[in-house]
Amino acid sequence: MVDEQAASALRLRLNEAGLPVEVLTGAHALKMVATLPEADMVMAAIVGAAGLPSALAAARAGKRILLANKESLVVAGQLFMSAVREGGAALLPVDSEHNAIFQSLPDGYLGSLEQAGVRKIILTASGGPFRQLSSAELHCVTPAQACKHPNWVMGQKISVDSASLMNKGLEVIEAHWLFNAPADNIDVVVHPQSVIHSMVQYRDGSVVAQLGSPDMRTPIAYAMAWPERIDAGVASLDFFTLSNLTFEQPDLERFPCLKLAFEALRSGGDAPAVLNAANEVAVAAFLDGKIGFMGIPELVEQALGRFDLSASTTLDALLEKDREVRSSLEALLPL
Repeated sequence: MVDEQAASALRLRLNEAGLPVEVLTGAHALKMVATLPEADMVMAAIVGAAGLPSALAAARAGKRILLANKESLVVAGQLFMSAVREGGAALLPVDSEHNAIFQSLPDGYLGSLEQAGVRKIILTASGGPFRQLSSAELHCVTPAQACKHPNWVMGQKISVDSASLMNKGLEVIEAHWLFNAPADNIDVVVHPQSVIHSMVQYRDGSVVAQLGSPDMRTPIAYAMAWPERIDAGVASLDFFTLSNLTFEQPDLERFPCLKLAFEALRSGGDAPAVLNAANEVAVAAFLDGKIGFMGIPELVEQALGRFDLSASTTLDALLEKDREVRSSLEALLPL
């Protein structure tokens, strides 16, 4: 449990009822649970950088990790992937886009796009609820509007990230680490229907895509059952009732968060970690009504120009950089 007071109250009631149930709380407890010998697989699904320590512990313990927490790779990609290799963990992406790429790459992909004959990894984006709004209109949108995704049911933070296209930017960085893909080999295409979840373009001109209903049960079931497949309870696509499938280029002027994410990836070092910390502060401020929607990329860009971006070599150093960025930016926000 996250709340220590609630955990204490629950322990008391369980004791009074004579139930031998252990109640754990805090970050240490999360890491302990993630490394239990009894755990066959670990679903890393905590939102934000808070999910990094437990996911990293699972990697070091050699677990089968179902990765939904993209921030583990955004913040600590080098450290995390090294832990996966050294711990002998199996890393399976749960994000629908990366799960689609995983399915579209050749069996036994060993981390070389060149050897696999891959020209591009293409991540699809719905475009979010504000895809057709003008720049002027984007300055006036509300948190409630940002949280109404047209295709997916998600939490507030990831819904705002989707609306700003920062979620796609974080996914670009995640794809870089998952598939050893340089930034120049990753493209983003806006696909409003969210039927094609992502694609792999090969050097012979072929494009392999994964299609399906926009339902997270599919990638979760795939990751849980891999290399087998199980019934996810999701209805099959009916190609005769599908609407047209359309594609657009992302507008980086109206949605600069995606551009900032590409810049952070190319800069390397701690730039992605700073990007992520600044974005989490900015999204929280937007949800609290302290800044407008377009204040999110402004705060992120400010952070990337303000903090030291040289690479941290330990988890403690990374987390300290994360705390520094958050505390400094929070001090700049209106009360």
